[in-house]
Formats: sequence, structure tokens, C-alpha cells
Amino acid sequence: MNTGKWSSILATLVGILCLICSSFSEPAPYHTFAKDATAAPPLVFYDYIIVGGGTSGCALAATLSQGGRVLLLERGGLPYDDPNVMDIKGFGATLANTSPSSPSQLFISTDGVINHRARVLGGGTALNAGFYSRASTDYVSRMGWDQRAVNESYEWVENKVVFEPEVGAWQSAVRSGLLEAGQFPYNGFTYDHVKGTKVGGTTFDGSGYRHTAADLLEYAHPPNITLYLQAIVEQILFKTEKLPRPRAHGVLFLDPSGNRHLAFLNRGWANEIILSAGALGSPQLLMLSGIGPTGHLRTHGIKVLLDQPMVGQGMADNPMNAIVVPSRRPVETSLIQIVGITQFGSYVESASGPVAFNWVHGLNQQYHKPLS
Repeated sequence: MNTGKWSSILATLVGILCLICSSFSEPAPYHTFAKDATAAPPLVFYDYIIVGGGTSGCALAATLSQGGRVLLLERGGLPYDDPNVMDIKGFGATLANTSPSSPSQLFISTDGVINHRARVLGGGTALNAGFYSRASTDYVSRMGWDQRAVNESYEWVENKVVFEPEVGAWQSAVRSGLLEAGQFPYNGFTYDHVKGTKVGGTTFDGSGYRHTAADLLEYAHPPNITLYLQAIVEQILFKTEKLPRPRAHGVLFLDPSGNRHLAFLNRGWANEIILSAGALGSPQLLMLSGIGPTGHLRTHGIKVLLDQPMVGQGMADNPMNAIVVPSRRPVETSLIQIVGITQFGSYVESASGPVAFNWVHGLNQQYHKPLS
């Protein structure tokens, strides 16, 4: 495997963590290889099988299709099919949608934190507030990545889905407030992660339409890639006979009609199954496939293939304190554009308009009862 290519891919994933997708008025750019999972044959073979068409899965699929046959399995649908996903004004409505077919799955952690899990091509980049920032150079150095390859990967992402925001009255006031509070220096517009106050990139274009990680599939080589939508992967299949450790060689997935399909790797030393189903989905699928803490798997009647005590452990959310400030006058709709990056590693961000207020207020009313 080309290590330079993998460094570029990994760097791409860092730079894209805050992304989002293209106008729903435009046709999907990958109509030639995107299909509903019901169209899948019972048995298929590929060089790479990628589970999860989110932030990392789309970038990986596009890159790997340049040199091998790729199968990308996504449990959700296209972001283009949902106007609320694609329009900045639909941000709150998307997150508040709790229907079974919602692109956003709401859940509450054991700590009582409200959160959302994406169920749409593009993953979290189709749900979040669209703020884009590169990783700090210190982080890249600690990971041992090549800085030049990282920068090339950033540009690969930015050329497709990132824009300089048009800063309106509210975000301008936030910028002034941060500087008045001493959050210096002012770094202007920059993608770089630097302490102080800055204007960051956005994945909403000037018309307010999202651009998500799904747009990165425009880089794919169409003859080499197949994307199945509404494909629920039930299990990773492993070879175990005469092997010191289980080796993944296929997956079992369901289509919307409940039919089962098998996908296996072609022969080849570099061929891989890549699990990119998110912070929740990836460990869940590993455990369903027999990889995880032995005691936990046996409690649920799952045959243990490999004891891995740390699978599913160490999960943590980024804490957020939200302050809602009602306004007597209409305020323009804006999501995250200005950010204060403090010396403590915390961030100060702001959104405005009914899209922000209604979302926060609605969730609090629905899931948090007042203290008695």
C-alpha cells in the first residue's frame, strides 16, 4: 500500500471534520454509480469495501477508486433529496426531525446529553453547522503525518466544498465582542487553526446551500466505484481457519426490502474492508461481528472471535454550554462563522436567527423537564 496516499487520505479526514453538501437544485454528481441497495446482486466482489458513506468514507472511496474497484455502503439516502438538509434555513428542522426516515437520528447519552447521529450520505457534514477549519500544525506533527501531503489534502477538500463566508451584522457583532473581551489576536479570514479570533471557512455557499463530504465523490473514477444507498450492514465476515487472528474478507448487508446481500474481497494482499461507520456505528458493528470485550459479547449471545476490551470504550462527547439570547427584532440567519480559539483549547462560537433559536428551544422543551 502506498503510504504517501494513506497520509493524504488521513489528512483529508482531519480537514473535513466540519463539512457539508451541494445544492438540492442540482443533480447528484454520481448518478452513474449510486443505486438503491435493492438493486444489489446477491453476491458481489470488490477490491475495497467501505462501510459508511460519511466524512471519511466518501473521501476514501473517491481516492481508492483511482486504483481499485470500490464498494461504498451507506445506510441512509442522498442529501440532495431533502431540502432541509441542503438549505441553511433547514438546519434546525433537520435536527428536530425524529421520524424513522430522518437523516438525523436523535439520541440522549447516559449523561443526559442530546446528540445526533447521521443517517445520510455525507454523514455529519450533512447535519452540522458547516464551520471548516484545518487542524493545528502541532496536531499534524504529533500524528507523524507529512505536512506537505496534509496541505495537499486540505486543498483537495477545500476546492470542492469550502467557501469564505459573507459575514453579516450578527457575526460582526460577535467578532467585536470577542476582541473587546481580549480574545486576541485578530487573524482575519483563515482556514488555519490559530489562537485568537478569526473568520473560518464554511461549507454553505453564498446562496445558503450545503456542500457535504458527499460532494467529494465527484473526484471518484465512476467505472471503479459502486455506491449502494439504504444498505444496512449487519455483520463483518471473518476468516479464522489456520490463521493466528481473524481476517475480514466480506460483509453481510440488508436492502430496504429486508433481502440479504453478500460482498466479498477480491484476492489481493492490499485489498481491505474499511469500517468508517462513525464513532457509534463502527464499534457497534465490530461487536456484532464478534470483535470486542468478551464478557459484553457473551452477555448478548454473540460468538467471540477476538477479545478486544477497548472496543466501544472511552467514548466521550465535547461538552457545550449554550446561551440563548432572545431578540425583539428579527436577526439574520447565520451559523458558525466567527470563532474565538482560547489558550485553554475551548472555542467560542455563535449562531443567529430562528434556525438556531427554535432548534435549541425545541429540544430543551421536548427532552428536558424543568427542575422541581
